[in-house]
Amino acid sequence: MKTYKMLLSLIMGGMLTTSCISDFLDLDPLDSQTEAIYFKTLADFQYVANDLHTNVWAWNGNDTYGLNFDYGTDLILNGADNVSGTNSAPTSDKYWDKAYEWLRKVNILISKGENYSNQEEIAAPVGQAYFFRAWHHFFLLKRYGGVPIANQVTTISTDDPVVWGPRASRYEVVKQILDDLDIAISKLARTTVASTGNDGHVTLEAAKALKARVCLFEGTWDKYVGTKTDGDGNKNGAGISKPADYPSVEEFLTMAKNLSKDIIDSQTFELWKGVENVSSISSVKNPDMYAHCSYYYLFNLEGTDSNPAGLDKSSNKESIFRSVYDAVNRKSNTNLTHTAPAGMTRKLMDMYLCTDGLPVHLSPNFKGYTVMNAELENRDYRLTACVRPAMSYNWGWGKYNTGAQYDVDIYSLAAAQYQSVPNLRNAGPGTGGRKYCSELNSLGDAGHEAMDYMHIRYSEILLIYAEAVCELGGGNISDADLDYSINKVRERAGVAPLNAALIAKANSLGGQLDFLGEIRRERALELYGEGSRLNDLCRWGIAEAELAGENRCGAYLEYEGTDSYLKTLINPIDNKPVYEPSGYVGKINEKEIRYSYAGLTSTKPGAIIVEQAANRKFTLKNYLLPIPTDQIKLNPQILQNPQW
Repeated sequence: MKTYKMLLSLIMGGMLTTSCISDFLDLDPLDSQTEAIYFKTLADFQYVANDLHTNVWAWNGNDTYGLNFDYGTDLILNGADNVSGTNSAPTSDKYWDKAYEWLRKVNILISKGENYSNQEEIAAPVGQAYFFRAWHHFFLLKRYGGVPIANQVTTISTDDPVVWGPRASRYEVVKQILDDLDIAISKLARTTVASTGNDGHVTLEAAKALKARVCLFEGTWDKYVGTKTDGDGNKNGAGISKPADYPSVEEFLTMAKNLSKDIIDSQTFELWKGVENVSSISSVKNPDMYAHCSYYYLFNLEGTDSNPAGLDKSSNKESIFRSVYDAVNRKSNTNLTHTAPAGMTRKLMDMYLCTDGLPVHLSPNFKGYTVMNAELENRDYRLTACVRPAMSYNWGWGKYNTGAQYDVDIYSLAAAQYQSVPNLRNAGPGTGGRKYCSELNSLGDAGHEAMDYMHIRYSEILLIYAEAVCELGGGNISDADLDYSINKVRERAGVAPLNAALIAKANSLGGQLDFLGEIRRERALELYGEGSRLNDLCRWGIAEAELAGENRCGAYLEYEGTDSYLKTLINPIDNKPVYEPSGYVGKINEKEIRYSYAGLTSTKPGAIIVEQAANRKFTLKNYLLPIPTDQIKLNPQILQNPQW
């Protein structure tokens, strides 16, 4: 009886909840009587569609840290059991439950739209609903593989396939996603970024971008993973049943290429370079400190006081689909600035290239690890924008008392509390990262940040194009295609363009670089901390190699026999060393760590260990998460994923 009630709650759960003031939004649950009252006008449909936009994992407090910030992966300091491979099948899973709760809301709108007299009039909200139906199914697919397809309003009848039926195969789910996106694209033909002002509503461009993402994901999954994780559908898993017209790997990749090309050629979007000319603003003191920090400020755009150039969110032409927040009506409620959720591992910091386009172990421009901040010199702007140099002065974080106003000459203050001081007294990693850490001086308490959450950015589209073309080319891609796509991303990062000459130069130095490996590197660097890393490693079929059996590390305390500056650095606030040796007994890497792509810089002995190799147990079974056991008890036709 208990599980029945849980299911009933899920099925009949609230149709709409949002901070907007509305009688309609207070209807919980939506029953047949209230459905008859509403869905009578375009305004009704758009009201419901607006609420669907809030039913995504964006800034949703603690529930999103593991989802959004690549926790546990080879890039981020924070750990996660499911990425370490130490998790077990849970009794319940809020991400499963929420997806189906949100899908039911989507399906109610779609079903009501089918009976509306003027289909053209409600094309936009219905198209947005189809987008979200694809969005939620794709979310489920990435986590669990094949799942029950929710393409109708769920009921408690014994023949409802979502509630009582078996899992659909991943291929059937993908086909549903593609079909829904095709409908969304057709219905959103007039709902473009130009028509909406890119105000957060799903647009035609967003639907195309999501389809490009899905096609690249599934095309590479089919190529590198295939049916290894599917199970037979009889004893475990969702099986391998494919629709008759299911796309081939080549067809998937071609769709990804063509869709991304459509978006690029439309010239609707551009990479945000908002603070590159801050030196021309007379009110900004020490403008050299802001040089090439556009990537950092892109993720912290709020009001005009959130960045030294005085720009607001309207300047962001890079976002294709975003969840919109503001400091009054919809705060993040996620402790972003305090927690610094995108701290960088040693591996990630070494993945950033030098400005000549070469890895740190090959470039003559690399200055080494032992002198303070030397490793940040002549490097990719994304690294130097998202890592505070040791002992550098910082601008404001309001109540956090760690910075001054942009128009203050911070050097004249000579105040130690404005300095970024490494802390190695509590066995910390010695590295960090400030992506998502706002400098907004008007910040209130933790969780009041209100930068938008960007689900899909233009830079990803450029990367999708490059990867799809390279995959279709058997690992090769022309210089022209690279200039058309990925080199635009590298240009903002201040890194030399990727081309055949650079590959040849690197390999003449023993680098073993290749185009596909460099495109994958670029994706890791551009999208780090945005929730794509685990899925990328899995779809490339290299997750075991990258996530298991090796230490995850932070800063170097010593490198090739030379002590790092961290061992002798003094904190100017209390005049004591920042490093306490007793905290690092048994926590120093003792062997060289090499990675699956030979072009990556290995991690040498002497780095701080943030997670021991013994805890890294990721295997093929971890490519998919286990189905929550309460769902299997409720419906025995749902089979658990293999090896769980």
